[in-house]
Amino acid sequence: MTQFLQHGSSGADIDRDWWRGAVIYQIYPRSYQDSNGDGVGDLRGIIRRLPHIASLGVDAIWVSPFFTSPMKDFGYDVTDYRDVDPLFGTLSDFDELLAEAHALGLKVMIDEVLSHTAADHPWFRESRSSRDNPKAGWYVWADARPDGTPPNNWLSIFGGSAWQWDTTRQQYYLHNFLAEQPDLNLHNLDVQDALLDATRFWLQRGVDGFRLDTINFYFHSQGLEDNPPLALELRNDQTAPAVNPYNWQDHLYDKSRPENLGFLERFRALLDEYPATAAVGEVGDSQRGLQVVAAYTAGGNRVHMCYAFDFLAPEKITGTKVQAVLDAFGAEAPDGWSCWAFSNHDVKRHASRWGEGEKDRTAYLKVLSALLMSMRGSVCLYQGEELGLTEAELAFEQLQDPYGKAMWPEFKGRDGCRTPMVWEQDAPHGGFTHADPWLPVPPEHLPLAVDRQLGDAGSLLEHYRRFLAFRRANAALIKGDMEFWTADENVLVFSRDIDNQQLVCAFNLGSRAAEVDLGAETELEGVEGHGFAGRAEAGKIKLSGYGAWFGRLA
Repeated sequence: MTQFLQHGSSGADIDRDWWRGAVIYQIYPRSYQDSNGDGVGDLRGIIRRLPHIASLGVDAIWVSPFFTSPMKDFGYDVTDYRDVDPLFGTLSDFDELLAEAHALGLKVMIDEVLSHTAADHPWFRESRSSRDNPKAGWYVWADARPDGTPPNNWLSIFGGSAWQWDTTRQQYYLHNFLAEQPDLNLHNLDVQDALLDATRFWLQRGVDGFRLDTINFYFHSQGLEDNPPLALELRNDQTAPAVNPYNWQDHLYDKSRPENLGFLERFRALLDEYPATAAVGEVGDSQRGLQVVAAYTAGGNRVHMCYAFDFLAPEKITGTKVQAVLDAFGAEAPDGWSCWAFSNHDVKRHASRWGEGEKDRTAYLKVLSALLMSMRGSVCLYQGEELGLTEAELAFEQLQDPYGKAMWPEFKGRDGCRTPMVWEQDAPHGGFTHADPWLPVPPEHLPLAVDRQLGDAGSLLEHYRRFLAFRRANAALIKGDMEFWTADENVLVFSRDIDNQQLVCAFNLGSRAAEVDLGAETELEGVEGHGFAGRAEAGKIKLSGYGAWFGRLA
């Protein structure tokens, strides 16, 4: 049975291009809603809260991993690609979630982790049992150097060598992340086939697409060459925190390999068997992220869209940076498509990362969200972003994230952006659970709860709902072309164009009023419905602090 028939659509009315310009809402299941009182969010909790997501006006949800897992990395270490971990529920629960989401008009994308498995996965248990078993070559194994040290200088993002010694095979295995997350060897076609079969399992169940975790880590160089050092002036903290020596290498050989393109074409061919499915890939590469995104999305036969870490890094956003990043992407991938995000489950929330110190953080977050949803590309919103949730400050004894525990206190890990959603200000733990939650609910989040903001026209939540409706009403913001008019530190003006219709978008990211002079001969007229109070007269756009203006040439 084809996927669109499962969804109750006919081939004539299905939108195969829905992903282009879609707004995708990311759900981190552990922290969304607990339904059974164990302090951990689950699939039935997501079902309960789907009406909230649908009321925002987004197009799809992306559900972070819920597969069977020992939870060393909270689901990004998989032991069974075809089942739901009991912590989150059952396959029947997932089927119900899928049906309820579709009934509400929401597409469902799930998180696939194809670069590595859990060390507990049956594939790895067999692979490590000997050097000549049927799965001996399913993971990346290598002999020690003559002095017993690892095969090369590759580093793990989570710290230390990317190689772990195994006493049974008396070889090292590769792990780009935790030692409990051995890397699959995708040079082996049997591995590729197994991963594609697992993907087909979910396609046949009716999912609308996938977020592909660490998509540029699928292949390594079989020559196992040492990565060269990276010059000090070229180091940045886009992929790993600044204190991590991972940033000291130029990662030429352990990721972003050209061999990946062939597998991505196989993956896309599978998705094309199921109309209106799509994939978005996560590209973690601090030196050549946009080039990788360009290669992976070019030509229409690889993945539909990707995102790099340009707007997920600590560096504060500016109008100049926005133009530089989008211009660079347009030059690298004129026929490609990107997916932009300001926050997700791996980085400090942008309400804190960029918003600390701003005079009016709510107003600042409103203009940032409008900018994000006005740029050319698709959009990912992270749960709680619509409430303005800030990064939680946790004590060491409250940490769950092994990354944070290893690099404390200079890097505090990812727990601060993963604390539970707050639904009701006066309910225990913000309405997330009646038990002790797996991570604490920060007291400062409670006044930001959904029930406090709902119906308040000035709230950030209502702003998101209003602006998403404005976006849906203006096709240029969804799939239109983009042309920059001017950009500086705080002010940014560009146009979005589709079918001879143009929308001019102006933003002021600063707290002081600003004015953009487009020339007296430029006649402008504003449009309504976005909630901002900028104005235009005599060729000038006047913006209040944290203001925006949307209009057309008269």
